[in-house]
Amino acid sequence: MAEASFVSTTPPSVNKAWIYREHGETAHVLKFETNVAVPQIKEDQVLIKVVAAALNPIDFKRILGLFRATDTALPTVPGFDVAGVVVKLGSKASKFNIGDEVYGDINEEGSINLKKFGTLAEYTAAEERLLALKPKNLSFVEAASLPLAMETAYEGLERVGLSAGQSILVLGGAGGVGTHVIQLAKHVFGASRVAATASTKKLDLLRSLGADLAIDYTEENVEDLPEKFDVVYDAVVQSDKAVKAVKEEGRVVTIFGPITPPAFMFVLTSTGSTLEKLKPYLESGKVKPVLDPTGPYPFSKTLEAFAYLQTSRATGKVVVYPIP
Repeated sequence: MAEASFVSTTPPSVNKAWIYREHGETAHVLKFETNVAVPQIKEDQVLIKVVAAALNPIDFKRILGLFRATDTALPTVPGFDVAGVVVKLGSKASKFNIGDEVYGDINEEGSINLKKFGTLAEYTAAEERLLALKPKNLSFVEAASLPLAMETAYEGLERVGLSAGQSILVLGGAGGVGTHVIQLAKHVFGASRVAATASTKKLDLLRSLGADLAIDYTEENVEDLPEKFDVVYDAVVQSDKAVKAVKEEGRVVTIFGPITPPAFMFVLTSTGSTLEKLKPYLESGKVKPVLDPTGPYPFSKTLEAFAYLQTSRATGKVVVYPIP
């Protein structure tokens, strides 16, 4: 499953892709098409044979039309995260060679200037600065799960100024972003104490990722905890609760609105350099991909994968693999 040993490096002119031609519910508007033109690459881009792609909440929000003001014109192939093989180089692309196994988030500016042709296809194009070589110890499915979530976790921790010896509370510790916030806070930023919230069945996962305190949000309210934290990272749009769990001079970061001051929100700037910076932690196993146990989903089951993601019950990341 999802191996690249048989990937041809001669790209065709058309490929299979999931595409939507109008905004609406994913189940109604996202369609599988077999004759979609393979994207033409620009001089600073590479063409990637997709081996696996991860789904993110921003995908179905985009399909709904929440980013119309900054989005490209329809029709659109969705998808941010990719892991695959480089099959063609732009005239000024020099970072990779044909045959290199790469991964990344192909949309550089979060919800701004989104690509018309995303990763839910057999081939996709991306600027080489957004990509990094896939760690050899990770499968394509594992690598595809990482870029947007791990980069979001890392940039949020940088922006909020988490430093060694500080304490942090992660709201939504079992989700795609939260699982990486726990690991990065503990093993990269050197937090002295990591607390995180999840439902009852997921508390052991939090502990396995490095959480010192696993909080069952079905039984405890974080705003009522006697302990307050230097930093709170809100990964579940609960900044109203987050600001009540932070120390008086602490800081709160969130990844989506509405925002309760003094919490602040940021939009991810995707870059391959972050993936490269975290490569040693991935190769050593200190930072691990977390895949939802219902997956990975075959490419043909993408609608089922989206339906599951939209239940908000996913643990870690939901991944599809176009190559059977």
